[in-house]
Amino acid sequence: MELFGLTVTEYIGYLASLMVLISFTMKDVKKLRLVNMTGCVLFITYGFLMPTLRIGLPIIIANVAIFVVNIYYLTKKTT
Repeated sequence: MELFGLTVTEYIGYLASLMVLISFTMKDVKKLRLVNMTGCVLFITYGFLMPTLRIGLPIIIANVAIFVVNIYYLTKKTT
């Protein structure tokens, strides 16, 4: 399905990029990580929607790793 010449997959990719960009404008680190994690989930979805897993796998791996790092720092207790 296409809308304005773009597929749903492409819209997800653009939205993921926008979320990551927005996350870098945040001053509050917790909000930055939450918005960035949203971008990661969208990029992971985008990676799975790629025509072949060979194309999407690097996107999936990188964003799963970034997501895990964000979870780690959000749940890490400061002493």
